[in-house]
Amino acid sequence: MINVAIVGVGNCCSSLYQGIYFHSDSDPIINNLGISIKDINVKAAYDVDCRKVGLPISKAIFAKPNCARVFCTDLPEGPIVEKIEVFDGVSPYMSNQPEDRGFRVSSDQKPIDLVSGLKENEIDILINYLPVGPQKATEYLAECCLESGVSLLNCIPVFIASDPEWDKKFYDKGIPIIGDDMKSHLGASILSQVYQELAHSRNLTVDYHQQINIGGNTDFNNMMVQERLTSKKISKENVIRSQNEIAGVYVHEDSIFAGPSTYIPYLKDNKVAHIRLELTGFGGSKVEIDTKLSVQDSENSAGVVIDAIRYLKIARDMGLKGALKGPSAWTQKTPPVQLKIEEAISECQKLVAFEVPKYMF
Repeated sequence: MINVAIVGVGNCCSSLYQGIYFHSDSDPIINNLGISIKDINVKAAYDVDCRKVGLPISKAIFAKPNCARVFCTDLPEGPIVEKIEVFDGVSPYMSNQPEDRGFRVSSDQKPIDLVSGLKENEIDILINYLPVGPQKATEYLAECCLESGVSLLNCIPVFIASDPEWDKKFYDKGIPIIGDDMKSHLGASILSQVYQELAHSRNLTVDYHQQINIGGNTDFNNMMVQERLTSKKISKENVIRSQNEIAGVYVHEDSIFAGPSTYIPYLKDNKVAHIRLELTGFGGSKVEIDTKLSVQDSENSAGVVIDAIRYLKIARDMGLKGALKGPSAWTQKTPPVQLKIEEAISECQKLVAFEVPKYMF
């Protein structure tokens, strides 16, 4: 059994929790991980929104402002959502948004001691699903994981696993982690990565690579605040830039743009990405690629988180420590080490076979 705690009972949490039970009968072996989805036990859940705190997670995931698609209603009640410290987890902008588009925090609800909660629930892995931008809140979660011996799965663009200082802290404590910033099942980032890697392998020059994303969930609304968007843009562009660095190709100024463009409430959890590449091929011939990708944002994320959880469990069983380089490169936008897709898959396969991955140390 893998005991999991989720921080941030938003849309991604909703899709993950539903997905665990949606797949409980068919129980597909994703990537031949050898660990059943049924073994994932969401034992604790934390949030700050007063409309979710105090509810069982099975009800909290459908509370406002969540708008993820409902695809499984036969759910166990699960743990009661408890409040933790807010820090910078909620921006003033989101506090002032309409009820179905923003967050509501009540001072009447008191935060619990997170370290005690993690220890009492014997948590193996903590999933960070906070909104984009909470540096202090994420560092607090990391410190709590260090103190309680819990692995951190950092799904947001606050850089922990990719920061050598944080990586060393977890390594010294003997705790494996994965991060940073989830790269969805088949999302804009992995598609951009494939295009960029393919262009280099076929000896084309990428003159310009543009990735524009629009959506209607609270993630997109939260990123309307420019200060909270900065790290997300860096993280999304890292996916593209890294392929140039691996190939030894200089990244020209203004040749890459990737990031959220705007918030359109009508779209709800439907994210639409527009990807454009301008390339130069043989004889100076011009090549243009225009792609539109439409996905359910939160389910797309959950499809990768379900694997990342199990990679961490295997790593814990093997006694590995620090940032898992291969699984992070496969599942995250800003891992400690960027790899080509084939290398990242190979690293994950080694881990599943209980072999120490090449890029572990």
